[in-house]
Amino acid sequence: MSVLLLNDDDVRTRLDAPTAVCAVRDALLAAHEGTLHAPPRIHAELGDGRLVFTAGHLRAEKLFGFRAYDTLVGAEQLVAVWGCDDGRLRAVVHGDELGARRTGAIGAVAACAAANPGEIRLGLVGAGTQAWTQLWAISAVRQVGEVTVAARRPERARAFTRRAAEELGVRARAVRTAEEAVRDHDVVVVATNSAVPVLDADWIAPGTHVTTLGPKTLARHEVPAALADRAQVILTDSLAQAVAYAGPHILPVDRMVDLGAVLAGASSGRTGPDEITVFCSVGLAGTEVAVAAALCEEVHRTPHGHDARRGTP
Repeated sequence: MSVLLLNDDDVRTRLDAPTAVCAVRDALLAAHEGTLHAPPRIHAELGDGRLVFTAGHLRAEKLFGFRAYDTLVGAEQLVAVWGCDDGRLRAVVHGDELGARRTGAIGAVAACAAANPGEIRLGLVGAGTQAWTQLWAISAVRQVGEVTVAARRPERARAFTRRAAEELGVRARAVRTAEEAVRDHDVVVVATNSAVPVLDADWIAPGTHVTTLGPKTLARHEVPAALADRAQVILTDSLAQAVAYAGPHILPVDRMVDLGAVLAGASSGRTGPDEITVFCSVGLAGTEVAVAAALCEEVHRTPHGHDARRGTP
């Protein structure tokens, strides 16, 4: 059996948002049920940086694999998938798109589970890749009436809105401040690399669901600690990874509820329309393997026109 070698172009053209969302939702449920074994990240020190591994074993799918990325030079990421039945390498995905779209899909699952039902008004703080993949995934599973985007560089916010209209058919507008992007919105996504809060907790209206993607430790955090005081529910995709962070969280880990448990009906999420819910995204290990496997299935189903290189191990 040949090994699929896939890159960022393959991910962009062959992985659709509903497929990614379904893959990570199943993985979150599997983690709760104990059929996904996903230990916390493993860090290999390399002097001036680290090589980081996240691994997962999907027992029901008979697959296992890992994702590797670095903090040394910002190299290409790599995801490898093996089959449990024969031990053969099935696929290697290199580049940054798979990880970002996996994160977007997890955020979409959280929004579906915790946001109020119906059409949403979405506010984005940040206009980079992570903000884009959140919109990509959320707009595939919820009706998005309007998107407002604020970014440190206004020209990036404007470019983001044009892309949203052209590629997703979503009505979006750039706003000048983060406050404008988050006030009176149903869902807010904070996707920055800021070491200090980019919003005030009082800007978040009752009933809002907030996703935080960027720094979230006491030393560096994009959302304020006061946000936890206003939130009735704080969700995360991996309690084990949240606990394993090198530094303490700005949001209280002891209040975090496992998203997989909420999906399974074993824990409560939102219980009222005026509650503020917060999703602390840490990136459940093994979800990259699940999304890579779903991408491989799509490639095998519709191989015509696909130009990914194939090799033999």
